[in-house]
Amino acid sequence: MAVHLVKLACERPDNLGRSLSQWDCVELARQLEREGLVEHISPETVRRILEHHKLKPWRHHLWLSPHRPRDAEFCVRVAAVVELYTRLLQADEIVLCVDEKTSLQPRPRRHATRPAKPGRPTQVEHEYRRAGALNLLAAFDTRTGQVYGQCYGRKRQREFIAFLEYLATSIPARIKTIHLVCDNARAHTGKAVQAWLKRHPRFLVHFTPVHCSWLNQVEQWFSILQRKRLRIVDFASKPDLEAKLLQFIAEWNAVAQPFNWTTKSAAKVMAEAVPAAA
Repeated sequence: MAVHLVKLACERPDNLGRSLSQWDCVELARQLEREGLVEHISPETVRRILEHHKLKPWRHHLWLSPHRPRDAEFCVRVAAVVELYTRLLQADEIVLCVDEKTSLQPRPRRHATRPAKPGRPTQVEHEYRRAGALNLLAAFDTRTGQVYGQCYGRKRQREFIAFLEYLATSIPARIKTIHLVCDNARAHTGKAVQAWLKRHPRFLVHFTPVHCSWLNQVEQWFSILQRKRLRIVDFASKPDLEAKLLQFIAEWNAVAQPFNWTTKSAAKVMAEAVPAAA
């Protein structure tokens, strides 16, 4: 029976005619009983058997198939971006990491969120209303930690160009070269964007390799935004959400610090990401 249990745990439930995404101890116990291998077995007994074989089929990890190999070209592109992050910049150039944080919903609650009290955590009403969504376009200055941000209703070339226009007017004219690090999304690579960039030669775009979001420093800042401002989603409306996001950016910029990227730390990440290149 134990051998059959291990075999079950190593197969997808769908392949055995069960409509389950993953096995758990309860469902495995039921499957053994359904197949008549045991009259009764407890989920705890199932857990102990699986633990002995170091099996936890209720857990999962994401992995990436090798259709996008991390080859020499990948390493060259990563190295080029890391150099932008670590080399000494001229006085008239900056490096900005750009991306969108999409589908941010206000989700106004039916009752006001209650602040924490002694012996009681913050209480958030379970039910909320749908009130649309916003997309935050942000640019993170790798040398100062300053953030430029604007909210838009959609994520297209048109909105990305509007954000570039915002950067063009916000960044002093004494800055002659603005390096933009971004991914290969259509909104960043389309013909309209390319035409805009040709008319604004102080912007130089550097694209990260595919499946390489860890290389874009604004993603690190997005994780801070998520933890500090968006962990509890409770905003009165889209305008309220936009105002709170821009306020967060202003408060961040008042005490901003850059992330500490070095060639040594980047080499360590690369060694883990591309073992063959180590």
